[in-house]
Amino acid sequence: MSLEIITSNALDGVAHGFFTRKGGASSGVFEGLNCGLGSTDQSDIVKINRARVAKAMDLTPDQLCAAHQIHSADVAIVTGPQSGDVPKADALVTDQPGLALVILTADCQPVLFADRDTGVIGAAHAGWKGAAAGVLEATIEAMETLGAKREAITAVIGPSISQRAYEVGPEFFEDFYAENPIYARFFTNGSGDRYLFDLPAFGLYRLREAGVGHAEWTRHCTYFDPSRFYSYRRSVHRKEADYGRLISVIRL
Repeated sequence: MSLEIITSNALDGVAHGFFTRKGGASSGVFEGLNCGLGSTDQSDIVKINRARVAKAMDLTPDQLCAAHQIHSADVAIVTGPQSGDVPKADALVTDQPGLALVILTADCQPVLFADRDTGVIGAAHAGWKGAAAGVLEATIEAMETLGAKREAITAVIGPSISQRAYEVGPEFFEDFYAENPIYARFFTNGSGDRYLFDLPAFGLYRLREAGVGHAEWTRHCTYFDPSRFYSYRRSVHRKEADYGRLISVIRL
């Protein structure tokens, strides 16, 4: 089976892709293109999957630049191929051609950024915690240090968990409301005292408030499409031992 890559017309002219799970070598609960070296999948198989991704992006595996994601607002500036330990961060930016920025997700938002005019790109892992902490804004600011213009940046949110699958408790809503009452717009009533949280809408709001030129979501839900996407929350509901990680890539 060949790889399936979701792209956005908004990023035309910049090589990028939100890869689905199709076309990989993993099996069992990881069946497909699991690119998470932090999963309990066989590391040799994950490396095969990542090599397939690199080939699809016309790169070698050592040109894939990643981060040790920790649900933070930390951003790493990538200046060359990585060796040894990768930085602990949840976003990467670069102005170097030939390097690909890589984000892994399984419900959280993968967000790809580009300012075509100045040749600066970024990639962020934005779950609720990172988005609330400011990882999207921090990515934009880091791109600006490399010469990007905020109003020229395009940001695209890839496959993420949708509101109808994202049930949270009342304390989650209360924390967001205490931070800013306007955030109530991203919640709707669930069952009992539960709420449903709209993570992609929250991400779009933060991006647009930050002043990027264009922001959109591809409108793919990871939870409700198990043949195409891994989902942490779905794996928990199914009581599976682990889950695969989707890979999103952008390069100059």
